[in-house]
Amino acid sequence: MSDKRKVLFVVTNHEELGDTGKKTGYFLREVSYPYKAISEAGYSIDFVSPKGGPAPMDPNSNDMDDEVNKAFTDDKSIMNRLQNTMSPNEINPDDYAAIMYAGGHGTVWDFPDCEALSKIAVNIYERGGVLGAICHGPAGLVNMRLSDGSFLVAGKRVSAFTDDEERHVKLENVVPFLLASTLEERGAIHTKAENFKPHVEIDGRLVTAQNPPSAKSMGEAMVKVLSEN
Repeated sequence: MSDKRKVLFVVTNHEELGDTGKKTGYFLREVSYPYKAISEAGYSIDFVSPKGGPAPMDPNSNDMDDEVNKAFTDDKSIMNRLQNTMSPNEINPDDYAAIMYAGGHGTVWDFPDCEALSKIAVNIYERGGVLGAICHGPAGLVNMRLSDGSFLVAGKRVSAFTDDEERHVKLENVVPFLLASTLEERGAIHTKAENFKPHVEIDGRLVTAQNPPSAKSMGEAMVKVLSEN
């Protein structure tokens, strides 16, 4: 694995927040912070989405007082690639040391049933690569099955945006399912900190994080696990 210096970031194409009339998408901090940590560790990063093409940013995450966010969005190359993400059929899993599902509420609509992305992630993971997901990004894990047919998260310690956090932001009746509860239904051991406190869970080569405040730690954890593989 050590000769592969590429990491694949999965971002959502979905921008409608249910029927609220509001917009969603990927959560900027959950992309910018892991991107910074992983790229500074010497990895190149590609962006893929369920459909390919434009990945919308959740307008609520567009915090330009954050230096990491600002540097990320000021980079025209990165922004161009997020407007022209690759589609799953363009990806060769053998090229990547890791795959990371970025969060944002959009993910709960288009990540769970994207079998093409699940197959890529399982291929990378079963080959000895690292699998990461942050906040709502673990929506990509809820239906993911290993080649033996079992749920990937079954019996594993996993962190994700909690049901309490979903209620706190008053979207528990907007999202199609509650993420943490659904992961538990699939056999995951859900671990958490208090609402909106940083929390990252590492279970072997599976790295998951709870919420936006966990983004910096998530990037560092991905780099640590990559360095050990």
